[in-house]
Amino acid sequence: MVQNKAPRNKTIELSDKEVKKLSSLALKINHRMPIEELCDHIIFQDTFKVLDFLPRQSIDLMIVDPPYNLTKNFGQSVFKEMELSDYKKWFDKWLKKTIPLLKDTATVYICADWKSSLIIPEVAGKYLMLQNRISWEREKGRGALNNWKNCLEDIWFFTKSKDYTFNIDDVKIQRRVLAPYRDEKGAPKDWNDGEKEKTRLTYPSNIWTDISVPFWSMPENTNHPTQKPEKLIAKLILASSNKNDLVFDPFLGSGTTAVTAKKLGRHFLGIEKEKEYVAVAFKRLQLADENPDIQGYENGVFKARNGA
Repeated sequence: MVQNKAPRNKTIELSDKEVKKLSSLALKINHRMPIEELCDHIIFQDTFKVLDFLPRQSIDLMIVDPPYNLTKNFGQSVFKEMELSDYKKWFDKWLKKTIPLLKDTATVYICADWKSSLIIPEVAGKYLMLQNRISWEREKGRGALNNWKNCLEDIWFFTKSKDYTFNIDDVKIQRRVLAPYRDEKGAPKDWNDGEKEKTRLTYPSNIWTDISVPFWSMPENTNHPTQKPEKLIAKLILASSNKNDLVFDPFLGSGTTAVTAKKLGRHFLGIEKEKEYVAVAFKRLQLADENPDIQGYENGVFKARNGA
């Protein structure tokens, strides 16, 4: 149920009536379907029961944020922590079903925390070519008296072949210039002399410290316990897909991959088994029609930091 909240609290919350109405927009499938009938849809089912029905060689980019090997509530279901060997088997079970769905030029990004990260190169490396490992700082996280605060997550970058898309100019970061140099004519050297500040577009590394995890005053925020920021997913989509490509997320959650893909002119397909999250994803897709902005990404440029 929707509760009263502070005026600046922009968290997306839905009534039971809205959840029922919005979740009814999702697909349920029990047979093989052509990609034309699946494009720009959300499938409201268990991922393991759907993958066999999806068309082969249809996905340009797959972004996966699977449950990490932690005990956590996701809506009406609970994912329970396993022995690492069992988690590896679970991970392999769904991943190998996605490989035939990928085009030969496809890219795959897999999100992980530090524990689940240990098994990903071994499992995914059986099917895909490892290109890099991105580590990004999430400022949220609980402190501990006898350990370091956990503020780091990984995104593993794989491709299906050596032939893949990577648009480096679309993901450069705008940073403030602290020591601006000028050439012999006095013109800015490799930086822009703006009205408010001096900036430079820089190549992104595989360490990202410019991401804000969604919180209550951000319009993209939901009640999903492991929601990824739109800015984070935007970097992956812009780098590794082109306009009108198909972006697939087999664990869609509250819809960040689908929403970001839509905002960036890509097609999307997602699978989610929790009714509430399916409804929230559709609500966010509707809101994207009204406001296609992505916080921290302005006029085709990623800002060094995004906030509320």
